[in-house]
Amino acid sequence: MSTGFLSHVSQVLSQIDAEGLYKRERLITSPQGGEITVGDRQVINLCANNYLGLADHPDLITAAKGAMEPRGFGMASVRFICGTQDIHRELEQRIAQFLGMEDSILFAACFDANGGLFEPLLGPEDAIISDSLNHASIIDGVRLCKAKRYRYLNNDMNDLEAWLKQAREDGARNIMIATDGVFSMDGYLADLPKIRELANKYDAVVMVDDCHATGFMGSRGAGTPDHFGVDVDILTGTLGKALGGAIGGYIAGPQPVIDLLRQRARPYLFSNSLPPAIVAAGLEAIRLVENGDELRAQLFKNADYWRSGLERLGFNLLAGEHPIIPVMLGEASLAQDLASRLFEEGVYVSGFFFPVVPRGQARIRTQMSAALTRDELDRALAAFGMVGRELGVI
Repeated sequence: MSTGFLSHVSQVLSQIDAEGLYKRERLITSPQGGEITVGDRQVINLCANNYLGLADHPDLITAAKGAMEPRGFGMASVRFICGTQDIHRELEQRIAQFLGMEDSILFAACFDANGGLFEPLLGPEDAIISDSLNHASIIDGVRLCKAKRYRYLNNDMNDLEAWLKQAREDGARNIMIATDGVFSMDGYLADLPKIRELANKYDAVVMVDDCHATGFMGSRGAGTPDHFGVDVDILTGTLGKALGGAIGGYIAGPQPVIDLLRQRARPYLFSNSLPPAIVAAGLEAIRLVENGDELRAQLFKNADYWRSGLERLGFNLLAGEHPIIPVMLGEASLAQDLASRLFEEGVYVSGFFFPVVPRGQARIRTQMSAALTRDELDRALAAFGMVGRELGVI
């Protein structure tokens, strides 16, 4: 390989490290849970998307094991060639039923779902109006589409309406509003009632990425539309967070939309089918979620307790009602130092900094889980208090 190329890559890595932005991975040697083993350490885990604590649930493990004997390990094919088993369609129909949609389509991940959504549905005559803080997968999916692109300020409904007017004045044939249901770096919820109102006013389609809401937001756990009691047109989501935490994404929506995506969505057409074990566990996860009122109640009880504890200690938090509770620190180096010291004290958190969040807005994003006990939360609060005082954060 070219030495000049490798030298350039090494320089970029050195610069990332010098700026305090280098991401390092720790090796976990246990199942995901409220407490995990990292190397030879037992630590309280406050940074997984394991909202309902299902990642190590015995029923999911049993379902996954039970699927491999009769159905095999992998499909060795894409869906339309010879990669579709009956349970793939069963899971798609169960997801659609759970979300109140006509049908759904499975992908390897929600990143692929968002990456494959826009291009088959919208052309140069159409327009996409996207929230400025949308997930990278939406941004990348929009880039692959030839539709006109507009971006509105985060959750700013006046700005959204201004761009809707502009898109109509520009002669857009179809308009799609794209938003996260929950903005995962902040824990803020999209204003879906107002978005729905504006979409109706300007004859636009509403697309929501609900990865950080499906399973636990709303009375049934069906996500942000359930939480607000509004209808949206297209929902994307994941099996990789509250629904068991493995892998797999989906798009749910009207039948013609799903049918067209089955014909044209490139990540669907050119990626292997989900393994049978993942599909079987996904079906079991939906069953658990549909009967998961106690888990949801415990999750939000933990979130309220944790937020109140951090506030009493004097940490700077972003306001919100979601189990994502960011501790704002400002500088990337401080976020990394705090995460490192907390790990030494038995608390596993991660620092988030540029380019994941804007420069100067580094943070520790704590995330609650129904699997966390009161004792674990108290020990974590004690560690946060001690290390926060030590580093001058509080």
